Amino acid sequence: MVDMRLCLLEEVPDGGARVIDAVRTGVSIVVLRRGEHAWAYVNRCPHFSVPLDFEPGTISCYRAQVLMCAHHSALFRFEDGYCIEGPCAGATLDALTVGVDVSGWVMLRQ
Repeated sequence: MVDMRLCLLEEVPDGGARVIDAVRTGVSIVVLRRGEHAWAYVNRCPHFSVPLDFEPGTISCYRAQVLMCAHHSALFRFEDGYCIEGPCAGATLDALTVGVDVSGWVMLRQ
């Protein structure tokens, strides 16, 4: 399989997130960033399998540490997608393997 470019790291706010359109990837993806590190998860809350964004493309993140499901206020850690608070506490987001290449692209490793 071939790696897929998702976005440039600089296009993701430091301490924030960006939603990658499902048309490009076949599934809606949330890319998170802290400094030079990036993580990616399927844009789906494990509570009721709804998107993490209520307003399409708008993801709430706090203190560059957690993202919040807009529907249930569940909080998920950037590093592992683990839910630390909310109705699905103890569950995890579906992680995708990504890396940042030398050109600064966040690459989906397939």
